[in-house]
Amino acid sequence: MTDGILLRVEGSLARVTFDRPASLNAMDFPMARRWRDVAHEVTSDPSIVAVILDANGPAFCAGGDVVAMATTGAAGAEVTATAEAIHDGIRTFVEAPLPMVAAVQGAVAGGGLGLMLTADYVVASDNARFVSRYANIGLTPDLGVSTLLPAAIGQRRALQLLLQDRMLDAAEALDWGLVAEVVASSDLPTRVEQIARFWLDGATAAFGQATRLVRVGAGRSFADNLADEAATIGAAFDTPEARARVAAFAAASAKGRS
Repeated sequence: MTDGILLRVEGSLARVTFDRPASLNAMDFPMARRWRDVAHEVTSDPSIVAVILDANGPAFCAGGDVVAMATTGAAGAEVTATAEAIHDGIRTFVEAPLPMVAAVQGAVAGGGLGLMLTADYVVASDNARFVSRYANIGLTPDLGVSTLLPAAIGQRRALQLLLQDRMLDAAEALDWGLVAEVVASSDLPTRVEQIARFWLDGATAAFGQATRLVRVGAGRSFADNLADEAATIGAAFDTPEARARVAAFAAASAKGRS
């Protein structure tokens, strides 16, 4: 039983896949708990150094499963508890020193925007579409959308999506900075794999710490960020990997000057 999310670990790479295609990968109550548990499992495994977030079916994620909310007799307290479980998973991934790349196709709606922006690098297929639709059904942003969306595209543009029934196509999302790249649908899996392999083949710990510094730094003082940067680069410099790479860089630079 997957409860809507598949987890595969291939060496040092974790692949987290939304797997409720018939519901456009909208998160119901079991899937929310599964997301939280997968986040803790992945980030607590020291052998994992990079993550791919993708989805089966025609859509990436339609946010929360509003149909399930409406037909199961759920009360507001249950909706809050479900959102808190998903938030736990989002926060766990965002604050971990693990770079994550998302492969996005089709519809990304409501809370799906927040789940997508859990990733540090987003690659969209040319058929991707992005929309809020919270207010259309009388609900308010969740799944990190009120924080992650303005961090990605700015407050004014975030409000355009939240206050108007506006849908962005892939090209507009790229122009707004909502995604990092747009590729043909057929090329999406290959491109995302290339990005993850670049991290795995490179200075993996440094990529992970870079994502952590940027993400966590948004909620702290400048002084705290500077202190964290200083401590982190010092710790990195003492690792065998960094020492070897720094020495190779220095040797190459010296050769270039001679």
